[in-house]
Amino acid sequence: MKISTLKRHVREGAKNLIRNSWMTVAAVGAVTTTLVLVAAFLILILNLNQIAENIESDAEIRAFLELNTSDEEVESVGNEIEGISQVTNYQFSSKEEELENLIDDLGEEGESWELFEQDNPLNHVYVIQTEEAEDLSPVADQIGQIDKVESVEYGSETVDRLLQFNQYARYIGIGFIAALLLTAIFLISNTIKMTINARSEEIGIMRLVGAKNSFIRGPFFVEGLLTGVIGSIIPVTAVLVGYHFLYVNLNDRLNFQFIELLPWNPFAWQLSLMLLGIGAFIGIWGSVMSVRKFLRI
Repeated sequence: MKISTLKRHVREGAKNLIRNSWMTVAAVGAVTTTLVLVAAFLILILNLNQIAENIESDAEIRAFLELNTSDEEVESVGNEIEGISQVTNYQFSSKEEELENLIDDLGEEGESWELFEQDNPLNHVYVIQTEEAEDLSPVADQIGQIDKVESVEYGSETVDRLLQFNQYARYIGIGFIAALLLTAIFLISNTIKMTINARSEEIGIMRLVGAKNSFIRGPFFVEGLLTGVIGSIIPVTAVLVGYHFLYVNLNDRLNFQFIELLPWNPFAWQLSLMLLGIGAFIGIWGSVMSVRKFLRI
Protein backbone atom coordinates (compact mmCIF):
# COMPACT_ATOMS: atom_id res chain seq x y z
CA MET A 1 0.00 0.00 0.00
CA LYS A 2 1.28 3.44 -0.96
CA ILE A 3 1.97 5.98 1.77
CA SER A 4 -0.36 8.46 0.05
CA THR A 5 -3.17 5.88 0.08
CA LEU A 6 -2.55 5.12 3.75
CA LYS A 7 -2.68 8.83 4.58
CA ARG A 8 -5.95 9.10 2.68
CA HIS A 9 -7.46 6.19 4.65
CA VAL A 10 -6.41 7.72 7.97
CA ARG A 11 -7.69 11.17 6.98
CA GLU A 12 -11.05 9.85 5.76
CA GLY A 13 -11.45 7.54 8.75
CA ALA A 14 -10.84 10.43 11.16
CA LYS A 15 -13.27 12.63 9.22
CA ASN A 16 -15.93 9.91 9.46
CA LEU A 17 -15.67 10.00 13.23
CA ILE A 18 -16.33 13.75 13.22
CA ARG A 19 -19.06 13.66 10.56
CA ASN A 20 -20.99 11.00 12.44
CA SER A 21 -20.35 12.45 15.87
CA TRP A 22 -23.43 11.06 17.62
CA MET A 23 -22.93 7.56 16.27
CA THR A 24 -19.25 7.82 17.15
CA VAL A 25 -20.14 8.76 20.73
CA ALA A 26 -22.49 5.76 20.91
CA ALA A 27 -19.84 3.38 19.57
CA VAL A 28 -17.09 4.78 21.82
CA GLY A 29 -19.46 4.59 24.79
CA ALA A 30 -20.18 0.95 23.99
CA VAL A 31 -16.48 0.15 23.87
CA THR A 32 -15.78 2.08 27.07
CA THR A 33 -18.60 0.42 29.02
CA THR A 34 -17.62 -3.00 27.75
CA LEU A 35 -13.94 -2.61 28.57
CA VAL A 36 -14.65 -1.22 32.05
CA LEU A 37 -16.71 -4.34 32.82
CA VAL A 38 -14.11 -6.58 31.17
CA ALA A 39 -11.34 -4.94 33.23
CA ALA A 40 -13.32 -5.39 36.45
CA PHE A 41 -13.96 -9.06 35.73
CA LEU A 42 -10.36 -9.68 34.68
CA ILE A 43 -9.05 -8.07 37.87
CA LEU A 44 -11.44 -10.17 39.96
CA ILE A 45 -10.83 -13.45 38.13
CA LEU A 46 -7.03 -13.12 37.90
CA ASN A 47 -6.72 -12.17 41.57
CA LEU A 48 -9.02 -15.02 42.62
CA ASN A 49 -6.86 -17.31 40.52
CA GLN A 50 -3.74 -15.95 42.25
CA ILE A 51 -5.29 -16.49 45.70
CA ALA A 52 -6.33 -20.02 44.71
CA GLU A 53 -2.80 -20.76 43.49
CA ASN A 54 -1.37 -19.48 46.79
CA ILE A 55 -3.70 -21.74 48.75
CA GLU A 56 -2.97 -24.68 46.45
CA SER A 57 0.78 -24.17 46.79
CA ASP A 58 0.41 -24.30 50.59
CA ALA A 59 -1.65 -27.49 50.43
CA GLU A 60 0.27 -30.51 51.68
CA ILE A 61 -0.19 -34.13 52.59
CA ARG A 62 0.53 -35.29 56.13
CA ALA A 63 1.28 -39.00 56.38
CA PHE A 64 1.13 -40.30 59.98
CA LEU A 65 3.25 -43.36 60.70
CA GLU A 66 2.32 -46.12 63.13
CA LEU A 67 3.57 -45.64 66.68
CA ASN A 68 5.77 -48.74 66.63
CA THR A 69 7.61 -47.74 63.41
CA SER A 70 11.38 -48.27 63.68
CA ASP A 71 14.04 -45.94 62.28
CA GLU A 72 14.71 -48.34 59.39
CA GLU A 73 11.01 -48.49 58.55
CA VAL A 74 10.78 -44.68 58.71
CA GLU A 75 13.58 -44.46 56.16
CA SER A 76 11.91 -47.10 53.99
CA VAL A 77 8.65 -45.13 53.96
CA GLY A 78 10.58 -42.01 52.95
CA ASN A 79 12.18 -43.87 50.03
CA GLU A 80 8.80 -45.02 48.78
CA ILE A 81 7.40 -41.48 49.02
CA GLU A 82 10.40 -40.18 47.08
CA GLY A 83 9.68 -42.68 44.34
CA ILE A 84 6.23 -41.20 43.61
CA SER A 85 6.60 -39.10 40.45
CA GLN A 86 4.19 -36.29 41.44
CA VAL A 87 5.99 -35.60 44.73
CA THR A 88 8.15 -32.47 44.51
CA ASN A 89 9.22 -32.20 48.13
CA TYR A 90 8.84 -34.11 51.37
CA GLN A 91 10.10 -33.62 54.92
CA PHE A 92 10.19 -35.86 57.94
CA SER A 93 8.88 -34.54 61.24
CA SER A 94 9.59 -36.70 64.29
CA LYS A 95 7.04 -37.08 67.05
CA GLU A 96 9.27 -34.92 69.26
CA GLU A 97 9.15 -32.13 66.69
CA GLU A 98 5.41 -32.56 66.34
CA LEU A 99 4.98 -32.15 70.09
CA GLU A 100 7.13 -29.01 70.13
CA ASN A 101 5.11 -27.51 67.27
CA LEU A 102 1.86 -28.35 69.04
CA ILE A 103 3.01 -26.68 72.27
CA ASP A 104 4.13 -23.57 70.34
CA ASP A 105 0.86 -23.34 68.39
CA LEU A 106 -1.32 -23.63 71.51
CA GLY A 107 0.59 -20.97 73.45
CA GLU A 108 -0.28 -20.96 77.15
CA GLU A 109 -2.72 -23.80 76.68
CA GLY A 110 0.09 -25.89 75.23
CA GLU A 111 1.97 -25.95 78.52
CA SER A 112 -0.16 -28.88 79.66
CA TRP A 113 1.28 -30.93 76.77
CA GLU A 114 4.76 -30.62 78.23
CA LEU A 115 3.77 -33.46 80.58
CA PHE A 116 3.86 -35.82 77.57
CA GLU A 117 7.51 -35.13 76.68
CA GLN A 118 8.62 -38.36 78.37
CA ASP A 119 5.74 -40.46 77.02
CA ASN A 120 4.94 -38.85 73.66
CA PRO A 121 1.61 -40.13 72.19
CA LEU A 122 2.09 -38.43 68.81
CA ASN A 123 3.14 -40.04 65.55
CA HIS A 124 6.08 -39.50 63.26
CA VAL A 125 4.89 -37.54 60.25
CA TYR A 126 5.95 -37.10 56.65
CA VAL A 127 4.90 -33.77 55.13
CA ILE A 128 4.59 -34.07 51.35
CA GLN A 129 4.07 -31.47 48.62
CA THR A 130 3.02 -32.18 45.04
CA GLU A 131 3.61 -30.38 41.76
CA GLU A 132 -0.09 -29.63 41.22
CA ALA A 133 -3.00 -29.41 43.65
CA GLU A 134 -4.84 -31.93 41.44
CA ASP A 135 -2.16 -34.49 42.37
CA LEU A 136 -2.93 -34.37 46.10
CA SER A 137 -5.73 -36.92 46.04
CA PRO A 138 -4.02 -39.65 43.94
CA VAL A 139 -0.71 -39.17 45.77
CA ALA A 140 -2.48 -39.39 49.13
CA ASP A 141 -4.10 -42.66 48.02
CA GLN A 142 -0.69 -44.07 47.04
CA ILE A 143 0.93 -43.02 50.30
CA GLY A 144 -1.97 -44.47 52.27
CA GLN A 145 -1.15 -47.91 50.86
CA ILE A 146 2.48 -47.82 52.01
CA ASP A 147 3.27 -50.19 54.86
CA LYS A 148 3.58 -48.52 58.27
CA VAL A 149 1.52 -45.48 57.18
CA GLU A 150 -1.35 -45.29 59.65
CA SER A 151 -3.35 -42.43 58.10
CA VAL A 152 -3.13 -39.64 55.56
CA GLU A 153 -4.59 -36.14 55.76
CA TYR A 154 -4.59 -33.34 53.20
CA GLY A 155 -7.86 -31.46 53.70
CA SER A 156 -9.53 -33.25 50.80
CA GLU A 157 -12.89 -31.46 51.03
CA THR A 158 -11.31 -27.99 51.19
CA VAL A 159 -8.91 -28.64 48.32
CA ASP A 160 -11.60 -30.22 46.11
CA ARG A 161 -14.04 -27.37 46.73
CA LEU A 162 -11.33 -24.80 46.03
CA LEU A 163 -10.38 -26.45 42.73
CA GLN A 164 -14.04 -26.70 41.73
CA PHE A 165 -14.78 -23.08 42.64
CA ASN A 166 -11.72 -21.84 40.77
CA GLN A 167 -12.73 -23.80 37.68
CA TYR A 168 -16.32 -22.51 37.75
CA ALA A 169 -15.11 -18.93 38.29
CA ARG A 170 -12.89 -19.16 35.22
CA TYR A 171 -15.66 -20.55 33.01
CA ILE A 172 -18.24 -17.99 34.17
CA GLY A 173 -15.77 -15.13 33.81
CA ILE A 174 -14.67 -16.17 30.32
CA GLY A 175 -18.30 -16.59 29.24
CA PHE A 176 -19.31 -13.19 30.57
CA ILE A 177 -16.32 -11.44 29.00
CA ALA A 178 -17.03 -13.12 25.65
CA ALA A 179 -20.66 -11.94 25.81
CA LEU A 180 -19.54 -8.38 26.54
CA LEU A 181 -17.09 -8.37 23.64
CA LEU A 182 -19.71 -9.72 21.23
CA THR A 183 -22.12 -7.02 22.38
CA ALA A 184 -19.54 -4.31 21.77
CA ILE A 185 -18.71 -5.71 18.32
CA PHE A 186 -22.43 -5.77 17.48
CA LEU A 187 -22.91 -2.14 18.53
CA ILE A 188 -19.83 -0.92 16.66
CA SER A 189 -20.85 -2.94 13.62
CA ASN A 190 -24.32 -1.34 13.59
CA THR A 191 -22.81 2.12 13.98
CA ILE A 192 -20.54 1.62 11.00
CA LYS A 193 -23.41 0.14 9.02
CA MET A 194 -25.27 3.43 9.50
CA THR A 195 -22.18 5.27 8.28
CA ILE A 196 -22.02 3.06 5.17
CA ASN A 197 -25.73 3.56 4.49
CA ALA A 198 -25.29 7.31 4.70
CA ARG A 199 -22.46 7.11 2.16
CA SER A 200 -23.93 4.37 -0.03
CA GLU A 201 -24.24 6.68 -3.05
CA GLU A 202 -20.60 7.79 -2.72
CA ILE A 203 -19.47 4.17 -2.36
CA GLY A 204 -21.51 3.20 -5.44
CA ILE A 205 -19.83 5.92 -7.53
CA MET A 206 -16.39 4.82 -6.32
CA ARG A 207 -17.12 1.25 -7.40
CA LEU A 208 -18.40 2.41 -10.80
CA VAL A 209 -15.16 4.24 -11.52
CA GLY A 210 -13.19 1.12 -10.67
CA ALA A 211 -12.16 1.63 -7.04
CA LYS A 212 -11.02 -1.58 -5.43
CA ASN A 213 -12.82 -2.94 -2.39
CA SER A 214 -9.65 -2.54 -0.31
CA PHE A 215 -9.55 1.16 -1.21
CA ILE A 216 -13.21 1.62 -0.24
CA ARG A 217 -13.05 -0.21 3.05
CA GLY A 218 -9.74 1.36 4.18
CA PRO A 219 -11.31 4.41 5.88
CA PHE A 220 -13.87 2.23 7.65
CA PHE A 221 -11.07 0.01 8.90
CA VAL A 222 -9.32 3.09 10.32
CA GLU A 223 -12.62 4.35 11.76
CA GLY A 224 -13.17 1.09 13.64
CA LEU A 225 -9.59 1.10 14.91
CA LEU A 226 -9.84 4.68 16.18
CA THR A 227 -13.21 3.97 17.78
CA GLY A 228 -11.77 1.01 19.70
CA VAL A 229 -8.62 2.86 20.78
CA ILE A 230 -10.51 5.99 21.92
CA GLY A 231 -13.02 3.81 23.78
CA SER A 232 -10.20 2.10 25.68
CA ILE A 233 -8.70 5.33 27.09
CA ILE A 234 -11.04 5.58 30.09
CA PRO A 235 -10.81 1.86 31.03
CA VAL A 236 -7.00 1.96 30.79
CA THR A 237 -6.87 5.08 32.99
CA ALA A 238 -9.27 3.47 35.48
CA VAL A 239 -7.10 0.35 35.68
CA LEU A 240 -3.84 2.27 36.21
CA VAL A 241 -5.26 4.64 38.82
CA GLY A 242 -7.98 2.51 40.40
CA TYR A 243 -5.97 -0.68 40.79
CA HIS A 244 -3.04 1.26 42.30
CA PHE A 245 -5.41 2.70 44.92
CA LEU A 246 -6.94 -0.74 45.54
CA TYR A 247 -3.56 -2.47 45.78
CA VAL A 248 -2.05 0.08 48.18
CA ASN A 249 -5.05 0.34 50.50
CA LEU A 250 -6.44 -3.21 50.45
CA ASN A 251 -3.21 -5.19 50.72
CA ASP A 252 -2.36 -3.56 54.06
CA ARG A 253 -5.71 -4.64 55.50
CA LEU A 254 -5.49 -8.28 54.48
CA ASN A 255 -4.38 -10.38 57.42
CA PHE A 256 -4.26 -13.72 55.61
CA GLN A 257 -0.89 -14.76 54.26
CA PHE A 258 -2.29 -16.51 51.19
CA ILE A 259 -4.61 -13.62 50.23
CA GLU A 260 -2.44 -11.20 48.30
CA LEU A 261 -3.33 -9.12 45.28
CA LEU A 262 -1.28 -9.29 42.12
CA PRO A 263 1.39 -6.52 42.24
CA TRP A 264 0.40 -3.28 40.50
CA ASN A 265 3.55 -3.39 38.40
CA PRO A 266 3.56 -5.21 36.00
CA PHE A 267 -0.06 -6.44 36.30
CA ALA A 268 -1.75 -3.04 35.75
CA TRP A 269 0.43 -2.27 32.72
CA GLN A 270 -0.12 -5.72 31.23
CA LEU A 271 -3.88 -5.44 31.74
CA SER A 272 -3.90 -1.93 30.24
CA LEU A 273 -2.11 -3.12 27.10
CA MET A 274 -4.55 -6.02 26.91
CA LEU A 275 -7.53 -3.66 27.12
CA LEU A 276 -6.02 -1.42 24.46
CA GLY A 277 -5.55 -4.43 22.21
CA ILE A 278 -9.07 -5.69 22.89
CA GLY A 279 -10.51 -2.24 22.13
CA ALA A 280 -8.62 -2.04 18.84
CA PHE A 281 -9.65 -5.61 17.96
CA ILE A 282 -13.38 -5.20 18.55
CA GLY A 283 -13.32 -1.88 16.68
CA ILE A 284 -11.58 -3.40 13.67
CA TRP A 285 -13.67 -6.58 13.77
CA GLY A 286 -16.94 -4.67 13.94
CA SER A 287 -15.82 -2.55 11.01
CA VAL A 288 -14.68 -5.51 8.91
CA MET A 289 -17.93 -7.41 9.48
CA SER A 290 -20.01 -4.41 8.44
CA VAL A 291 -18.01 -3.67 5.31
CA ARG A 292 -17.98 -7.34 4.27
CA LYS A 293 -21.75 -7.44 4.32
CA PHE A 294 -22.44 -4.11 2.62
CA LEU A 295 -19.77 -4.34 -0.04
CA ARG A 296 -20.35 -8.10 -0.52
CA ILE A 297 -16.62 -8.77 -0.31
